[in-house]
Amino acid sequence: MTAMQAAHRALSEVFGYDSFRPGQESIVSAILSGRDVMAVMPTGAGKSLCYQIPALVLGGVTIVVSPLISLMRDQVASLIQSGVRAAYLNSSLTPRQFSLALENAREGVYRIIYVAPERLLTPGFLSFAREAEIAQVVVDEAHCVSQWGQDFRPGYLEIEPFLRELPVRPRVSAFTATATEAVRRDIMRLLKLAHPYEITTGFDRPNLYFEVRRGGDKDMALLRFLAEHRDQSGIIYCGTRKGVETVAGMLAGRGMDVVAYHAGMGEAERGHAQEDFVSDRAPLIVATNAFGMGIDKSNVSFVVHYNMPKDLESYYQEAGRAGRDGEDAVCCLLYHPSDVHLNTFLIEHSMDASPLDEDTQKIVIERAKERLRQMTYYATSSGCLRARILSYFGETLEGGRCGNCSACQMETQERDVTREAGMIVAGVMALGGRYGKAAVAKVLAGSRDARIREKQLDKLSAFGSLRSEGEENIRAMIDELIIDEVLEITDGQYPLLRPGPRAREVLRGDEPVRMSLHVREPAQKRVKMKPVADKGLLSRLVALRRRIAEEQHVPPFIIFTNATLSDMAVKRPRTRAQMLRVAGVGENKMERYGDAFLRVVGEYLDEQA
Repeated sequence: MTAMQAAHRALSEVFGYDSFRPGQESIVSAILSGRDVMAVMPTGAGKSLCYQIPALVLGGVTIVVSPLISLMRDQVASLIQSGVRAAYLNSSLTPRQFSLALENAREGVYRIIYVAPERLLTPGFLSFAREAEIAQVVVDEAHCVSQWGQDFRPGYLEIEPFLRELPVRPRVSAFTATATEAVRRDIMRLLKLAHPYEITTGFDRPNLYFEVRRGGDKDMALLRFLAEHRDQSGIIYCGTRKGVETVAGMLAGRGMDVVAYHAGMGEAERGHAQEDFVSDRAPLIVATNAFGMGIDKSNVSFVVHYNMPKDLESYYQEAGRAGRDGEDAVCCLLYHPSDVHLNTFLIEHSMDASPLDEDTQKIVIERAKERLRQMTYYATSSGCLRARILSYFGETLEGGRCGNCSACQMETQERDVTREAGMIVAGVMALGGRYGKAAVAKVLAGSRDARIREKQLDKLSAFGSLRSEGEENIRAMIDELIIDEVLEITDGQYPLLRPGPRAREVLRGDEPVRMSLHVREPAQKRVKMKPVADKGLLSRLVALRRRIAEEQHVPPFIIFTNATLSDMAVKRPRTRAQMLRVAGVGENKMERYGDAFLRVVGEYLDEQA
């Protein structure tokens, strides 16, 4: 049997899948052939299988460097459920537990060991690693090694020195979900990957619907959103600990089952909150970005960002925690200009305790501010949201519109706006470059906003000059004029709008200006056709999964994911052979749980006969 034949067998028998997802097979093949790998795969694309399957085919042990305790715990629990010997070594273990795990590792008990980067060069682990047969070292969340990325973690710089300490350098694989070209180059340089197989499987997550809700009362916007997604499980991200406590308290006060999570809470309190959310006892969690990296909860139906993150890398990674089971999910950003000021403050103080030299700190801060500008552009522009994200990561969306975001759901029409563009430039000049985009749009739209009246901006001749367009279209035109260098935004804590290099020629009407702008009525939402699960059967399967999970004290998705239960409710298996054709049911899980689920399916179908 060839190595790839063994890989296909493990895919089917251990993990219960008939075929690889895009990109997985070529990565597995590269690892098995002995090559280093640099892989960028979106959240939910199945990157774990890319190194777990080679770990089962190769001899020796696979070491996975991972940044968060929660990621390790969930990954190890899932592997054990599938019949794979695995363990994790991190600060959550007592000294006795750590010593016992290391002793088992020396005796070859485990095929896969997850370890925090800070543990690599400790004497005990290094002694084990020098003596063990290490088949591969996997660096998960590899962007953490780069100072220019969004999540730099100094402990990741210990990986390459650790590799140098080994008597034989194993194959090394680096995986990340979000990395620009510059960060990818940095990862390969810092880890010294040797002529790696490079692959970017595509950043697109077609099952995610993106939307931005701008301005207004965020609490009311959040409550409206939750009313639209009642009985679903989701994450609500806030920018500060205080924000988490305030929002969680507001939702609890309205009778919702919600838990809070932030780094200021005690470890036990955070653990209870995470367990309640992952086990579905609390369908909602309000958290800072301290929560979520590596959380393998498959039935997250939505992610709401109450505050705008500091960059698109963070946003896409956090939003990508929705729909990991492949089901349709929603990623909603509640935007307000104050989010820009909050993030600017956080960026400017992010280096307060940094060991980096002053010049490097300035470069890091400036790059962070540029990423914040790109994030703000995503939140305020009128174009296709998916296209904006993909463009940022170096991909082009065919046709420029996805049809599955809030911008695309609004019908647009291309038209000549030469006159309107000139009026916008004139309005900006009349305001003397003392106001931002929001204020300019309100003035031109004739808004009766109290602050506009207070500053007597409603007395200007430009007030209401574009009332028929509405604020949204005016903002969209301003965004396009900024891109075309007709207008520009100043740097600083309060970005102001002023004329750009091409302002005069547009004001004179020297050349026509055309733009695609929203029309009043929204377009029909795209309908996705797929097999429909029997809801009655699905509810019984979910109940059985919950009972088993409670008996075994594990999260429900560790038993079977939502996608597996949905496929089971579609295929309605009657026999063990039919059950093995359900996606996500491997031989080990068939032996452990198959008969119980077959009984529920059989009883339900007999009742319906």
